[in-house]
Amino acid sequence: MTAGEYWRSLFENWPSSVPRRGLLITTFNESIPFVNYLISGGIVLLDRDKPDSMGARKVMVAYDAIAAIKITDVIELANFQALGFQPPM
Repeated sequence: MTAGEYWRSLFENWPSSVPRRGLLITTFNESIPFVNYLISGGIVLLDRDKPDSMGARKVMVAYDAIAAIKITDVIELANFQALGFQPPM
């Protein structure tokens, strides 16, 4: 799988125990805070609670353009096991 496919899978399988908010970092080094999202085949639609400097509240990002996701809530690591993360052996 490509990195974009992994990101798509992450958004498609986001656990209900983890709030749908965080900070998406693009491959262009842009940080996009989001409070919710919608998915499609090739892009994710991020919902912002505050507009950016241009007044935009919605951002569409290709999965291949995602470099990282930062989770801003305090959440137990066990909640991420639904996404395939496992403790080291």
